[in-house]
Amino acid sequence: MSTYKSHFGLHETPFGITPDTSFFFSFGSHLEALNTLLVAAQNGEGFIKITGEVGTGKTLLCRQFLKTLGGDFVTAYIPNPFLEPRTLLLVLADDLGIPQEKECEQHQVLKAINLHLLELAKNGKRVLLCIDEAQALPMETLEAIRLLSNLETEKRKLLQIVLFGQPELDKRLARNEIRQLAQRISFHYRLRPLNLDETSFYIQHRLRIAGFSQIRLFSRTAIFALWVASAGVPRMLNILANKAMMLSYGEGRPDVGVQQVIAAIRDTEAAPGFKRLSSRLTFASLMILVGVSLIAGFGRTLWTFWTLGV
Repeated sequence: MSTYKSHFGLHETPFGITPDTSFFFSFGSHLEALNTLLVAAQNGEGFIKITGEVGTGKTLLCRQFLKTLGGDFVTAYIPNPFLEPRTLLLVLADDLGIPQEKECEQHQVLKAINLHLLELAKNGKRVLLCIDEAQALPMETLEAIRLLSNLETEKRKLLQIVLFGQPELDKRLARNEIRQLAQRISFHYRLRPLNLDETSFYIQHRLRIAGFSQIRLFSRTAIFALWVASAGVPRMLNILANKAMMLSYGEGRPDVGVQQVIAAIRDTEAAPGFKRLSSRLTFASLMILVGVSLIAGFGRTLWTFWTLGV
């Protein structure tokens, strides 16, 4: 009996939404962001900030970054920073292997961290802390992070801190009471959605990693529809592409066409392009899409959309 993966000649699912570094897309803004992180880390910069909209791949980038760092780095990772200052310090201490009593005071934890960092520095080690979903950091915890950035020798910072967050993080850092922290951020990069060419490469990349050996699985018009509906957001691309493949598998098709993608879009209200692809296009929108489609060679997509009443 055929299965989803064997039907398409795959050894694993290509469009899962769990961050998997084996699928990291070393192209476009994701490669630029990774290079920014590596350069900043090697230069010993105290604060680095990476922002991006929901689903643009910040967590995957963070994991790839930690995986790529050399052996002279000791790393800590906090995936859920909605913590009070003392708890965040305790989590950091635990990640660094510093034993602490649960009842100890905040200043005691900070002192223990400082002593441990000094010891690591003597042994030629650099310490880097990555905080994911940093837009959720309470204001008082942001202040505690600023205090952590004060830990230094005469030559360099003892702790480098990388903040990964949604654009709301910029708004929090712009507040007057936290301006001292904002001024210390020396490197910043903003992840952007994928453009049409990057979307095509992204889909082919994930299929190839998953074991697909044929030339093409998704038609050009299907890729165009995925790009429009997802607004180039990788997580949404994964969701829609996976649904479209499931529909093709259910129909016994060896490939994925625009009809399956449109069905997947209509089944996904969270897709950025859901509304415009689930109701008849306005004349102005149609003219814009016609121009884009003709330039990209996707005239068939618009015809399919129109005949289906999209």
